[in-house]
Amino acid sequence: MLRMPSRLPSRLAVVPRGVLKRLLSGKRHKPVRPRRILVAHQLLLGDTLMLTPMLARLRRRHPEAEIVMTVSPGKLPLYAPRPYGVLTLAYDSRDPGSARRLLELDPFDLALVPGDSRHAMLAHALGSRWVIALADDRPGWKNRLADELVPVPPRPTALSDMFALLAGEEDDAVYQAGDWPRPESAPFELPQRDYVVLQVDAGSPLRFWQADKWLKVADALKGMGLEIAWCAGPGEERMIEAIDPERRHRSYAGMLDLPQLWRLLERARLLVCVDSGVSHLAKLARTPSVVLYGPGTPVLFGPGRFWRNHPYRAMTVADFPCRDQQTVFKRKVSWVRRCQRTARECPAPACMHAIETDSVVASCRDLLG
Repeated sequence: MLRMPSRLPSRLAVVPRGVLKRLLSGKRHKPVRPRRILVAHQLLLGDTLMLTPMLARLRRRHPEAEIVMTVSPGKLPLYAPRPYGVLTLAYDSRDPGSARRLLELDPFDLALVPGDSRHAMLAHALGSRWVIALADDRPGWKNRLADELVPVPPRPTALSDMFALLAGEEDDAVYQAGDWPRPESAPFELPQRDYVVLQVDAGSPLRFWQADKWLKVADALKGMGLEIAWCAGPGEERMIEAIDPERRHRSYAGMLDLPQLWRLLERARLLVCVDSGVSHLAKLARTPSVVLYGPGTPVLFGPGRFWRNHPYRAMTVADFPCRDQQTVFKRKVSWVRRCQRTARECPAPACMHAIETDSVVASCRDLLG
């Protein structure tokens, strides 16, 4: 087995072995009954959770197979209950140690590569006998790493359902209670009466909503007899301070890990959030959700077919003029309308600012019944 010094990036351990394994594999055949299946990726939280329909379809079609998926270390606690019988292993391309641990695994019969097809090289390094990826990645050399390319659907499709196509043709499966047991969490103090979670942060400042609008929504929900639970990730506590300087409502900003956040969502009457990983975690926790989309689109990031029973309202301004980019993981897709500009290119997210407080409160009332 190839051994590389620990100071080298993971790719210097993965790429030479991947190339060698691919060249020595000879004529390749798609397995009919794969015994070991790999899902190789390094996606962010929301995209990782959107792989759930794919995992469910893999399990239905290969009930006896061992399914292994790479995830970043911080997401491992979510997968501790092993949903759909999937074993998750830590992988971070910046950490050569994680690559070396994966390279010690036995070979795989089948590998699925959602998102960036460069991770097909990891699949080859792990001895995968057949590799499936989405077609039309850029630059084009990445497509040649896969044995089978699945076309991006020609019609509008949720990204979660698009990922599921890697596991086979569409079916009518839907997420059910108990499919993903709640992960164990450390104890923390929950609100004592009915409450609503307001998750205000996201991976990009271009998805932030104005502070005064958040506070108006919080006060309106409090007027309905509900307690407010502010949420934001580690290091974002100042966002809540800016929104609610008088501390009218309880804040969990920076206090919860992912299993604790699941538990908070699970007990909530409602979640109001921007387009972020938390909106996808709410689907697993079965929390009714009002989601604010500015640069993103509910077409790609909404519930789709698999979560079609999820109580949900999408808040967005349709056909916003600068929501005009058409890429999904560098693939150009004709029906996509989104914005992936940076804060330098767009100093103020007009698409988020156009979402009005009254419409958000009305959607909350609708879901709350």
